[in-house]
Amino acid sequence: MTKLLRAALVLVAPLVLWGCVLTPGKFVSSLTVKADRTFAFAYKGEVIALEAPTSMKGLSDNSEAKSESGETSKPDPAKADATEDAEAAAKNREIAAALSKEAGYRSVAYRGKGKFEIDYAVSGRLDHSFVFPFNTDAQAVFPFIAVEVRQGGTVRVRAPGFANSQSNGTGMGGLGGMGGSAPDASKFLDGVFTLDTDAEIVSQNNEDGAKTVGGRKQIMWRATPLTKDAPTVVLRLKP
Repeated sequence: MTKLLRAALVLVAPLVLWGCVLTPGKFVSSLTVKADRTFAFAYKGEVIALEAPTSMKGLSDNSEAKSESGETSKPDPAKADATEDAEAAAKNREIAAALSKEAGYRSVAYRGKGKFEIDYAVSGRLDHSFVFPFNTDAQAVFPFIAVEVRQGGTVRVRAPGFANSQSNGTGMGGLGGMGGSAPDASKFLDGVFTLDTDAEIVSQNNEDGAKTVGGRKQIMWRATPLTKDAPTVVLRLKP
């Protein structure tokens, strides 16, 4: 696992303690990287909020409570579920509100039952590394994708969120070895991630390789619950 992703997984801990993690659902995503270091990234589609590992939530949730008389009582399961659903919905609306304030989010809507609809697009220059999504107000960084600017004029792109995290241990479901009974985030995966570049491709892990489209090179990865390898590519840019 790279240093950038390790840092991302450390930063995600506050949200895990808060009670949920996020994972891609149905989506279309693209990354354009030009040899002159300009880039554009877009993600449009679903983001799913899942319950965090139970061992990460603390020890405050007790299934039984004692009254003042010392008698043990059990909560009503129906009322408990309704309360948990209401609390989860409130948290998710707070996340949507926090994300809506960040530049790049053209729209963020919470649709209920843990599902968000997101339309995000950003562009700039790769003079520093880039991680998506990242938002401190929502107490979260979720490494769907990380673009790392490296020494020697190369850039490494890795998208752990677009693969089966249970098999590679680096995505949101695996939580990078943070422990706990992690939710199976990969079961919601249904999307396409496309890289478009005019830079030199040093290495990539798509068995179909790159295709030339309009004088540029494109690599397309399909993300499903059966996808084991996170999309990865190394590019060499102009000095």
